[in-house]
Amino acid sequence: MTQNRHARDIASVVADDDHEQRHQVVARRHMVDVSQPQFTWRAIVVGLLFGTLLCFSNLWFGLQSGWISMMSLQSSLVGFAVFKALEHVLNVPFGPAENVVLQSTAVATATMPLAGGFVGILPALKLLEENESNGARTVLNFGQLCAWGLALTFFGVFFAIPLRKQTIIKEKLRFPSGTATAQMISVLHKRPDPTLADEQMQATTSAAAINDAARSHGTFIRRRGTVATTDIVPSDLQVGTSDEEQTDYRPADDVKWATKLFILFISFTLSGTYALLAHFFPTIAALPVFGRRASTDWAWNLMPSLSYAGQGIIMGLPTCVWMLVGSVVGWGILSPLAKNEGWAPGPVTDWKTGSRGWILWISLAVMIAESIISLGLISAKELLQALGRLRAFYDKRKASNTLLSQPPDDVTTPNTLRQSMDDGTSAPKAAQIAADADLDEVDPRFLVPTWVTWSGLVASTLLCMGVVKALFDIPMYNTLIAVMLALPLAVLGVRALGETDLNPVSGIGKVSQVVFAGVMPGNLVGNLVAGGIAEAGAQQAGDLMQDLKTGHLLNASPRAQFVAQIIGSVFSVFVTAGAYLLYNKVYSIPGPQFPVPTAQVWLDMARLVNGHPLPPHVWPFIAAFSVLFALLPAAAVVLESSGKEYVAVGSWSIRTSTLLRWWPSGIAFAIGIYNTPNFTLMRAIGAAFTAVITEAVVSHRKRSSDGGSAALRGREEASLRRKIAMLAIILASGFVLGEGTFSFFILLAQAFAV
Repeated sequence: MTQNRHARDIASVVADDDHEQRHQVVARRHMVDVSQPQFTWRAIVVGLLFGTLLCFSNLWFGLQSGWISMMSLQSSLVGFAVFKALEHVLNVPFGPAENVVLQSTAVATATMPLAGGFVGILPALKLLEENESNGARTVLNFGQLCAWGLALTFFGVFFAIPLRKQTIIKEKLRFPSGTATAQMISVLHKRPDPTLADEQMQATTSAAAINDAARSHGTFIRRRGTVATTDIVPSDLQVGTSDEEQTDYRPADDVKWATKLFILFISFTLSGTYALLAHFFPTIAALPVFGRRASTDWAWNLMPSLSYAGQGIIMGLPTCVWMLVGSVVGWGILSPLAKNEGWAPGPVTDWKTGSRGWILWISLAVMIAESIISLGLISAKELLQALGRLRAFYDKRKASNTLLSQPPDDVTTPNTLRQSMDDGTSAPKAAQIAADADLDEVDPRFLVPTWVTWSGLVASTLLCMGVVKALFDIPMYNTLIAVMLALPLAVLGVRALGETDLNPVSGIGKVSQVVFAGVMPGNLVGNLVAGGIAEAGAQQAGDLMQDLKTGHLLNASPRAQFVAQIIGSVFSVFVTAGAYLLYNKVYSIPGPQFPVPTAQVWLDMARLVNGHPLPPHVWPFIAAFSVLFALLPAAAVVLESSGKEYVAVGSWSIRTSTLLRWWPSGIAFAIGIYNTPNFTLMRAIGAAFTAVITEAVVSHRKRSSDGGSAALRGREEASLRRKIAMLAIILASGFVLGEGTFSFFILLAQAFAV
């Protein structure tokens, strides 16, 4: 009886003294905003239409260079522009939650060329020689393509749902693209930056918990619904919780919508015009700017495609710089070396006998080395975190038992805070733990039901097993193994995406290929299919997790996003299958217009793990580059975990965050090798041009500034950079969409002899 009364006393302390201060902030921050529409068919329709354009563009560029983009920022921007133009006829304004659903639909529709293997696995199957296919089907018709796409569409989406609570709610992984999309939507809809709101909410809730322990020391101050503390929470983190204070903040964005739409229209038109000119005058797509010999003998040309410049703007300068380094090393050093030494005597651009096929093995080695090490580091981190959670659980149980054994009048402080002061842990840290324990979930009405998640996962697995058996005569138990292997690999991909914004789907597929070389030795078709299943699972799960991060920051319904993802994916299966057949009807794939480099990577990996020999003299280079790009990710982790703000490099002192931003990227380096230089050069030009313009504008504004405090100048510079970044995204979106859209209409005209 005494123990029960004691437990009630503890609950009363925690509920009354801790929750009272923070309940309204927490509830308002993490509950779904029911004041605005969540799922609407108008958002779905616009998302499908824009996603279809993105799908055509992604298929075009994926077959050319292997590049696929989620385009979530662009989707939210263009979707908002559509409804902005229609706002005078709308009965209900277009809100942020609708924009979240719109971009979720568009992203699901846009990324099917990669998730369904249309730019990698399916072309690789076509490249198999007759003796390598063992009589299996390697070319699919429309119905078979749709069945294949549906087989790969669902299980990654269903599997992502249980990962949401761990990665987004509990661990609060960054998911940089998802966070950036949430910030973009907030700017478009004139809402506060959700990332700042999250930080401020955490500071406020922490302060409320701390004040319970600090009240006796006179540090608690309460002002008009605002929790403030002296000497504990910095003044810039003290925020109000009243409705008036929440709505006073508006992000700076003084660029008129007419200007934004004009930039989008002009960039779209210019890029589309280039597509038309390149179609009628093909020579302009390969300008010999480095000389005639470099062009004809070594494939060094400039393709003045604005779409690839736009891709460079989206990728960013650090990524494009390492692509350019890879291109110089691969096509400027290794390719001439292999050719001149007689190791690759065929034409330079030939995949089988030329130096292009020779250096591809080095590119493949770099991708595998970085991916395996990165996935291994993530796995080790996950294991350590799991052990830490297990230890924390036992410590909590032990502390609870100790507290319950104390006399009732000893209970004056919340459990977590008292434990922290007893063992020496700081009060702020303990308060944060207490606050985070209450940041649980949204209303279950807005979540995907558990029975839907697990029944959907089982049904989608069975669908995959049946379709793969019917199409390729692969035993169903082998497909089950492939799916079961894909799921933990998808977890690693999601964690990598959440921490680095890079989903190593290519490396994940290669890991599956290595495993299936033992499961199905000598079966190249089965090996490629297993890799495609792993890639699809990681891609679909990663796309949905980015979208769910966006929705979480903007208080959108996870269930609505899940439904949008399913609708977009199913719709895109049929769109992508039809477009893929059209491309194969009009063009030779692989061929000069569409070399499909990722298909060659998949095929070479399948051949390698099944015992095919390497080209002559390539092994030492594979070993050297593998070691280098295995060490670099490990070194980056050590550097990041060092806690140092600056790193000494010779006589220079470089900020650690800056150094990590420019850290060598093995994937970017490998892409620079397996793509011919003409694709990489325009990407680098686009990224460099944007960076130079940004710095020039910022420097000019600094020189013309009238002064002010350092904090004010910093805020003004940050606001200016955000404004330039938004305009750059609009410009890049027009460039990418223009050529992709016009090229598809050119394809339609050729296919139907218009």
